[in-house]
Amino acid sequence: MVAVAADAAPRPPRRVLRAVARWTAAALAFGVLGTGTAFGIASLERTDVPGLATEGDGRWDYPDLSLPALPAGSPRPFSSGNPAEIHHADLRGLLLPAPAGAKPDKKLTGGWISTETFLDAYREQDRRSVAQLLKDAAPRHIAARGWTMPDGTASRIYLVRFNSTAFASRMIDDLNVGSSAGTPLARTDTTDLDPAWGSANDIENLSSFVFTEQAPFGAEHVRQAYTLAGDTMALVVHERPGKRETARIPFQQTLILQNQLLA
Repeated sequence: MVAVAADAAPRPPRRVLRAVARWTAAALAFGVLGTGTAFGIASLERTDVPGLATEGDGRWDYPDLSLPALPAGSPRPFSSGNPAEIHHADLRGLLLPAPAGAKPDKKLTGGWISTETFLDAYREQDRRSVAQLLKDAAPRHIAARGWTMPDGTASRIYLVRFNSTAFASRMIDDLNVGSSAGTPLARTDTTDLDPAWGSANDIENLSSFVFTEQAPFGAEHVRQAYTLAGDTMALVVHERPGKRETARIPFQQTLILQNQLLA
């Protein structure tokens, strides 16, 4: 990985839930070269880069990623100069772009969304309680992007930024996310921890909680994950209609790449 400037060196994890292992391929693929510059991937083999499709493994073909510009003098979220772990960059610029071949979601276009649109991610009978949690936590911004792939897999990514890490962490707790998926998402049945997600996939300073719907499931199969990244909570959802499970590899790829942008 390309070395990061000294003033951007990551601090040791503050929460015990935060894993310290990095996914090897992601570590090879990404290095922050500076504000607003692209991740250094040009010299790597295609099979080493999680953002590029490798023939036969099911990965999606994501574009080269870059970090958005920071306001002048503002540090990265997990640098030594940012003990509060605040994301100062425009949240919309931290959303993962859609891969090649995707059909964009007309409602989740990569911009700001309302609380009501975010609540659509949850079952109708739970939206009132989640709305109260959001009212109590008072998030600063919510941004989202969605798309559908040719095989019918619908992807949605929500980024919710709060006024502090304490509010973001509390939101995860109040949704009862941890050993279980907590408050159910729309169109889900029995959702448990995903045994295919290992600690080698985790990103330093971030805590990810990864779940998959168990058989028998209904008219679609859902994979979902929450990530706590300082002052920001991410929700990543892949949903595939029919009796076939949502593919594991592109879901993990999407989550890892989104986490890289937040880290």
